[in-house]
Amino acid sequence: MRFRNMMGASVLALAIATPAYAQDNPQADEDNGAFGGDIVVTAQRQSERLQDVPIAVSAFSAESLEAQQIENTSDLQLTLPNVTFTKGNFTSASFTIRGIGDLCVGVSCDSATAIHMNDAPLFGTRLFETEFFDLEQIEVLRGPQGTLYGRNATSGVVNSRTARPDLSGFAASGEAEYGNYNSIRLKGMVNIPIGETLGVRFAGFFLERDGYTLNQFNGEHYDDRSMYAVRGSLRWEPSDNTTVDLMGYYWRENDNRMRIQKTMCQNDPTGVLGCLPNARLFENTNTSSTFTGTLTSREFLAVRGIPTAFGLGSLYDGGTYLGLTNPADYRTISTAYEPSYFSDELIIQGRLEHEFDNGLAISLSGNYQKVRVDSQQDYNNAIGSRAGFATALNTLAAAAAGNVPGLPASYFSPIAAALIPNGPTGNLCTSLQEETGTGSFGGHRICSANTLQFDRSNQDQSSWTAEAIISSDWDGPFNFLLGGIYADFHLTENSYYVNSFAIDYVTGILGSFTALGSALPPAYLGTPFFRNHTDDLTVNSWGVFGEAYYEFNDDLKLTVGIRYNDDQKSVRARSTLASFLVPYNSTSAFSSPYVGSFDADPGIAGNQLFQERDVSFSEWTGRAVLDYQITPDNLLYFSYSRGYKSGGINPPLQPIFAVPDSFTPESVNAFEIGSKNRWGALQLNLTAFYYQYQDLQLSRIVARTSVNDNVDANIYGLEAEAIITPTRDLAINLGFSYLNTKVSSDKFLSNPRDPSGGRSDAVIIKDITNGSNCAVVANTAGNVAGVNGFVNAVNAGLGLRPTTSFGANSGLTANGAFGICSVLAAQTANPALAPFGGMTVENAGVAVNIRGNELPQAPNFKFSVGAQYTIRTATDMTIVPRIDFAYTGDSYGNIFGGRVNEINGYGQANAQIQVNGPDNRWFARAFVQNIFDSASITGLYVTDQSSGLFTNVFTLEPRRYGLAVGFKF
Repeated sequence: MRFRNMMGASVLALAIATPAYAQDNPQADEDNGAFGGDIVVTAQRQSERLQDVPIAVSAFSAESLEAQQIENTSDLQLTLPNVTFTKGNFTSASFTIRGIGDLCVGVSCDSATAIHMNDAPLFGTRLFETEFFDLEQIEVLRGPQGTLYGRNATSGVVNSRTARPDLSGFAASGEAEYGNYNSIRLKGMVNIPIGETLGVRFAGFFLERDGYTLNQFNGEHYDDRSMYAVRGSLRWEPSDNTTVDLMGYYWRENDNRMRIQKTMCQNDPTGVLGCLPNARLFENTNTSSTFTGTLTSREFLAVRGIPTAFGLGSLYDGGTYLGLTNPADYRTISTAYEPSYFSDELIIQGRLEHEFDNGLAISLSGNYQKVRVDSQQDYNNAIGSRAGFATALNTLAAAAAGNVPGLPASYFSPIAAALIPNGPTGNLCTSLQEETGTGSFGGHRICSANTLQFDRSNQDQSSWTAEAIISSDWDGPFNFLLGGIYADFHLTENSYYVNSFAIDYVTGILGSFTALGSALPPAYLGTPFFRNHTDDLTVNSWGVFGEAYYEFNDDLKLTVGIRYNDDQKSVRARSTLASFLVPYNSTSAFSSPYVGSFDADPGIAGNQLFQERDVSFSEWTGRAVLDYQITPDNLLYFSYSRGYKSGGINPPLQPIFAVPDSFTPESVNAFEIGSKNRWGALQLNLTAFYYQYQDLQLSRIVARTSVNDNVDANIYGLEAEAIITPTRDLAINLGFSYLNTKVSSDKFLSNPRDPSGGRSDAVIIKDITNGSNCAVVANTAGNVAGVNGFVNAVNAGLGLRPTTSFGANSGLTANGAFGICSVLAAQTANPALAPFGGMTVENAGVAVNIRGNELPQAPNFKFSVGAQYTIRTATDMTIVPRIDFAYTGDSYGNIFGGRVNEINGYGQANAQIQVNGPDNRWFARAFVQNIFDSASITGLYVTDQSSGLFTNVFTLEPRRYGLAVGFKF
């Protein structure tokens, strides 16, 4: 029998991160430490030698993690072929396997890579932020897991297995490390048997270090770390056939880590786009393009009939960052707002396993999880100038004092009291991110001599799962597995805020003038900050699955599995920004008598209270695997697997924008062939795969909110890994992967960076009523003069300037202009403008076909190499130097491709030397990570058009070096 309690996995292929050797090389097995001996995995819910498992699984033992300096999830990507990892824009992350990652953004999105701890699925886990400690091993299953893991594992599974209590005897270990940036890292474990059937184990880690990022404004350093985790485990073996495991884990971080590393932009001098689509440079966005830049402009106020003296600036003055520099360094910023980061996670697990005398076994497991996260930082990582505000602030102060004829002081004194309490030259006050929706006008504010703009991303959630599996271990050729799982996920708070002084100002000014013109009491537009808010998301999911295993003979085996998934999601959410009139004396925007009864202006507002939506999805998945053991050291296998990830619900938007309420599930048909081989000192594993992807979920920004679409894609690739042990003391590991990803069907989407769709007979419009972009397109192709003449004629009636060129190095052939999209659309039917030719206004921009584009986070190739040599001394000590190098090729940060979205390939080199005492009772180690101090970009995020289209980038950590000592007994 080549299986025991077989519990299926999925898909074939291979990329082994640590070797599994045949037993004909015992000396190499014994002497190569982390790279010797058989690796035992549970990828198929049983203990098996890794080289015998016919699936694409990579396994890292605790020793191999330490040897390769893999301390966290981000480090895993440096060793694994066809795997990338990057932090995300909203306290999230994407673990991408073979081009499939978390391209969907939103609270109802599911991860494409299923994250498990001790085989239990986790929801929204923060494990990617913590560090590895006291693990038995980490397993990475590549490819869709059609049966056993089934739901939401279209790219694969990452399963961390914590070390369990050892009942054979007392044990303890400890490690202390000191490095640059005043880094202090402590790890420890103690294992205590209690009698012959009971044992407990306690482990933990602590990390404290200074920040990597310099703030030029005050000389302080941000992006530090202050975190710890503790874990307690209990194992009880009341009989030879029964095992009970309990585990509790808690992790906490509280520091000034930055969620966004750096903002980049090719400054757009016109202000129509904010950042040009030709390059990512160390420049600032033109804030005239932003929501606040347009609505506080003198030109917009004039259109509204409001005195232009209240305008904070002009659409054509270059914005508040004009003349200011963006430091040309990924780890240098300038901000007057200190970032903060808090997160914690609690996990409680229980598992019962029992083997019956009739060859059947049962396992029952449960998992409870609670997660919180709250992150705040400067929205632009820059400080704007307030010099151009002088006239507006003086005018406001005068109106508040009753010194402006026709403007009652009662309508403007609340604005001045809330935003400039010390007069027009004093501090400027900005709303805090709070729940009443009143902000500065309700006394919730922060005041500074500088103009502040900052965001906040926070979430609070809980979940539990229960799983039961029954399996057979019979002597005949047939065996089976049957299982079922239920999961309940409940999110009680998820908000994304954007706050700035300019938003407070515009909500006060526009609210007061709207109320004054309507003969209503003094009021502002609520809320005085952007908030996309979900206060209830419930996901109920269940699945039943089964696999059958048939051995035709000792060498040939067939596995067939099937699974049914059922997912139900319901959400209650809202999106608010300047959405309704709120009396200045109201204590809560959402209890205002005007809420729902007055729409200030459909061009700038729109009442948007809670929306309630629900969706349900179901799907059959499964797999079939045929594997042939050619020799004891050579395995060949073929597989087909179908993967599935549920759909979700798009966030609510202001009514002037329209997107589908929901997005559909994605599915993949995966075909693979692979082999695992050992020839003497060489271990070589190869795989090839082909995916047909349907309805891949992609995110784009509309109206300051991420919404999701679906596209089809084809993916194929190759993976190879080798381990060479020419002597008992030398070990060399090599890895290589090739990946090709393409959108396989027609899909027309507008590119936010270029709303013209590359056409010269279009004019890109910055809508001054909401900060979005639209495009005016000539109905007759090539009518460049006509489309520009049409826009100029309409703009002249609005007091706006004519169209202008973006410049020779902009990457654009269209011209641009400020305007009002709804007015331009209405004028396309004006007979007086007919001589210019027919025109069409594309509200979201000109859609382009993305067929043939590469998927994001999918480098075409990767390779890695590592080597270590053991030097033995006469005193039974060993000295082990090791070096590792990994290179990740070019990729793209989003589906539209192009140079501005390109992520350049990067190399990462690590080295260490470790001295081990006799019997490995103690060690001392010197190490360096990222030897070349590369500022390697792993991912990027393009902000909304109303934010100016700047790019947030995420990087690997800078060079680290230090010393560590430890003991083990």
